Amino acid sequence: MEALHREIQNDDRKLFGAIEGYWDARSHEFSQTRLKELAGPSAAAWTGVLQERLGKLPRKRLRILDVGTGAGFFAILLAKLGYEVTGIDMSGDMLHEAKLNALACGAGAKFLKMNAQEPDFPDGTFDVVVSRNLTWTLPDAMEAYRQWKRVLKSGGLLMNFDSDYGRETFSRKEDQSDVHANIGQSLIDECNAIKDAVRISTHRRPAWDAAFLRELGMEVEIEEDIAPRVHNDPAMHYDNIPVFAIYAYK
Repeated sequence: MEALHREIQNDDRKLFGAIEGYWDARSHEFSQTRLKELAGPSAAAWTGVLQERLGKLPRKRLRILDVGTGAGFFAILLAKLGYEVTGIDMSGDMLHEAKLNALACGAGAKFLKMNAQEPDFPDGTFDVVVSRNLTWTLPDAMEAYRQWKRVLKSGGLLMNFDSDYGRETFSRKEDQSDVHANIGQSLIDECNAIKDAVRISTHRRPAWDAAFLRELGMEVEIEEDIAPRVHNDPAMHYDNIPVFAIYAYK
């Protein structure tokens, strides 16, 4: 059993390397998409979704961890609202984009290079953990959820926004207004390979996520599809896949 555990860990390390390389390669194009979102109606829409929950928390000066911050979209929105935000990502190139974007937007977020499954913070550091479009890429989403709960304070809130991509096959987009336009076929093939390699792709979501978080002792609420609320920019076309929202309280 111990040997099997080591083998799984080694496989995950190799997969992390592939994931990091994939997002490094996509960092600039991905950043341009997020900047377009920040400049359009999606920014206000996402701010509304976040504030619906954050505004109900008893503390107003919240410490927030943005896991898999990417180009810094959530970190920028939340910092501009006055929260103390730390964004982490394992892609150094993505973090470079995030820092540039935050500077351009006048948002005082902090960014650190860190594995989403191994957040290097003491227990109970944050009031809120947020994540967008990350868990579908993680080799061990269960460990990520355990760690995110660990770094939350008692009564803290985890907000995860993602989609059930496990049964999807990504393909090239010819429509130039599509948010995934101009991604080369080699990167698309790599993305499909990563998706098929991670264990979470075998589960149906968000039901699986909710069940596991409840096993961890968290109180969970789900919105099955917030895409109509946040994909509201007519100049940007997204995949026709529901975007679920998970709100889990420690």
